[in-house]
Amino acid sequence: MDMSFHDLIKRDREARKHEQFEGTFLDYLERLRDEPGIVMLAHERLYHLVTRDGIEIIHTEDDPRLKRIYGNQTLKRYKFFKNDFFGIDQTLMEIVRYLHSATMRGEESRQVLYLVGPVGSGKSSIMESLKHALEQAPPIYALKDCPMHEEPLHLVPRHLRKDFEQKLGIKIEGELCPICRYRLKNEYQGRFEDFAVETVDFSVRSRRGIAVVPPVDPNNQDASVLVGSVDISKMDLYPEDDPRVLALNGAFNAGNRGIVEFIEIFKNEVEYLHTIITATQEKSIPSPGKSSMIYFDGIILAHSNEAEWNKFKSDHTNEAILDRIVKIEVPYCLELDQEVKIYQKILKKSNFKAHIAPHTIEIASMFAVMSRLAPSTKVDPLTKMRIYNGEEIVEKDAIKKIDIQELKDEAEREGFTGVSTRFIMKALDNALSESDHNCINPIQIMEALIKAVRAAELADDEKKRWLHLLQDVIKNEYHRMLEKEITRAFIHGFQEQAESLFNNYLDHAEAYVTRSKTKDENTGEELEPDERFMESIEGQLGITGTAAKGFRHDVTAYMFSVLRNQGEINYRSYEPLREAIEKKLVASVRDLSRIITRARVRDQDQNEKYYAMVEEMKNNGYCDHCCNVVLKYAANNLWKD
Repeated sequence: MDMSFHDLIKRDREARKHEQFEGTFLDYLERLRDEPGIVMLAHERLYHLVTRDGIEIIHTEDDPRLKRIYGNQTLKRYKFFKNDFFGIDQTLMEIVRYLHSATMRGEESRQVLYLVGPVGSGKSSIMESLKHALEQAPPIYALKDCPMHEEPLHLVPRHLRKDFEQKLGIKIEGELCPICRYRLKNEYQGRFEDFAVETVDFSVRSRRGIAVVPPVDPNNQDASVLVGSVDISKMDLYPEDDPRVLALNGAFNAGNRGIVEFIEIFKNEVEYLHTIITATQEKSIPSPGKSSMIYFDGIILAHSNEAEWNKFKSDHTNEAILDRIVKIEVPYCLELDQEVKIYQKILKKSNFKAHIAPHTIEIASMFAVMSRLAPSTKVDPLTKMRIYNGEEIVEKDAIKKIDIQELKDEAEREGFTGVSTRFIMKALDNALSESDHNCINPIQIMEALIKAVRAAELADDEKKRWLHLLQDVIKNEYHRMLEKEITRAFIHGFQEQAESLFNNYLDHAEAYVTRSKTKDENTGEELEPDERFMESIEGQLGITGTAAKGFRHDVTAYMFSVLRNQGEINYRSYEPLREAIEKKLVASVRDLSRIITRARVRDQDQNEKYYAMVEEMKNNGYCDHCCNVVLKYAANNLWKD
């Protein structure tokens, strides 16, 4: 039975009641004795939140595809990021390594975490995910009504800290803010054990433990945005050095114990950023009045684009801030499979309800990735994209020798230029808005991308390169994909012939490898393996000579392995052999295929074949509309005389 709204609200309220705490500092100490883990500094807390869902350790030697991309590295994939970020595993590993290092309270706990990369590479999204992690965190214990939500252990006097640390088994770090110091003396008469303690949640909207600093007008950069101000309305009531005149509502005050995020940090004047120097190295920030420095425990996150970073670091007078920065690059995704997942994620989270024909997202992703890859003297753009995707390239012997690292060394800043994910998403939106049906297909997305590139503000040579990718490279690749898909759908009606070719090839290959003979099913006569027949299959993949002998050994070994594991064997079992058989069948039915896709008048047999093909394409993800569109497109663009 579904839970009513009233029951849902009641259950949530009861659950939250158990998390809430309000008592004295002495009560807090009793709880701390039972749960010493509730005391964490900001970096440690965020590290635990990011890693608590689990870490997947991947040894690339166990995964041929990943080994081709990353070599012999060990990858760590964090389940926290799993459903939101794709193709930037190394960047995420660096971020978590920084957090882990900072939990040790070493030098990196006193550094700014700075993300740099091109627009739309995911910098802001990473920041949002980290802030969201804090908002989902269990409440923290803080001094009641403290503007900085500070750790209650700051109440413990210096001379007692060693005893408290031994009893509790923890390290006490930090000092009371001026306002709580005043309250301790005047409201509690120094009886720190009676000071009120409560639990508080992290919240972006309420500026509790999470503060965001947008770029400030260069003509009006007021440090009070960062450290608070003096409340002028109280100046008539209290002396100027009285803590009661302080309004500790700056970003560092609000973000204490959590995160302070600087958006486009280097759009600010450097003088405005001087607070970062003491906030990182000394873990303290200036008081807006005449009080002493204020203890700060927080993670300073910052991000900007590469141009602003290069401009900032080129000025030697910025060395003090540069020395306090851990720079992590966030490039564009360069793996096709991962790029596809990015758009699938975005579309899933949107209200995009249109039908998307097969290969539409893949074609858009191909353009995105290829636009980011630097031209190479070693390989063409399509082959380079496949190599970066971890695919095993077997078309040409020379390509086998090309190592991905050679290509990366050839273009060191690869992944920092090209189209952004936003560019692709706009093209998808435009393709849908121009469609008369609630459906988009690869032909439409190519047209939308060509239109977008022509309208973009680009250098002439870059625009020419991108148009070449769309109008030639990607278009030809789509033709290949479409031809393969249509003929496979057509061949679906020729499955018996495919199985017959497969079984014959397997019999002859096995006899060849084992140096035995085959037996004619009709006459029972023992015959030598038919090499001409095998070559007619292998030739479809361009495999000849010694390579053909190796191929026969590979096929036979694979089939024996499948049998040993009680697997099912059919012509689809071994992908290279399946492709060769289908190509041979395509060659024999190509003329009929052309008639079926192009003829306006068909006989009954042709109609049956045609509708069987259409049904198979619909089983593969096409709707009636896009199936009709791509078949008409194929009739006009494929199998031309």
